[in-house]
Amino acid sequence: MAEQSKSFTQQLLGFWVTFITMFKKVNTVQYPEVKEPTAERFHGRHQLNRYEDGLEKCIGCELCAWACPADAIYVEGETNTDTERFSPGERYGKVYQINYLRCVFCGLCIEACPTRALTMTNEYELADDDRAKLIYEKDDLLAPLRQGMISPPHPMYPDTNHLNYYRDEIKGSHSSQEPLEKP
Repeated sequence: MAEQSKSFTQQLLGFWVTFITMFKKVNTVQYPEVKEPTAERFHGRHQLNRYEDGLEKCIGCELCAWACPADAIYVEGETNTDTERFSPGERYGKVYQINYLRCVFCGLCIEACPTRALTMTNEYELADDDRAKLIYEKDDLLAPLRQGMISPPHPMYPDTNHLNYYRDEIKGSHSSQEPLEKP
């Protein structure tokens, strides 16, 4: 008999929790008209960053692809030349793809990047009705050119080397930097 009364009080306690919950404010938003702000450290869509003069930060090292547990990143590095310079280093990422059908948004690729070329944005609306559109190419991932940036390929800032870029000493483009003509 004592066991039945103990069970009955536990049931009442459970009902009491349910009853109290009925009067709490619901945390529902009218998505997509109203969008909840994301958390500060939210892992959304990836972005390939640029230096202040427009050169790409990606050096084509492929460390992000090696770190990816889902094998969602494909990078093909290429050597920079004097006529085609896309990054301050000796290499750049010629082909850069992220397959969002495979990506688990873990952020290991961000941690593996030695130049902070790859970061994650707060963009989370990645759904599409075509699977091919969920494989983002380099053009889709590159950060937009801000005012004062020059679209690569172009020469490095005068009288600098790759170390000046990595130390964040380049604060904008120089008047002598002009886009190189493609042959």
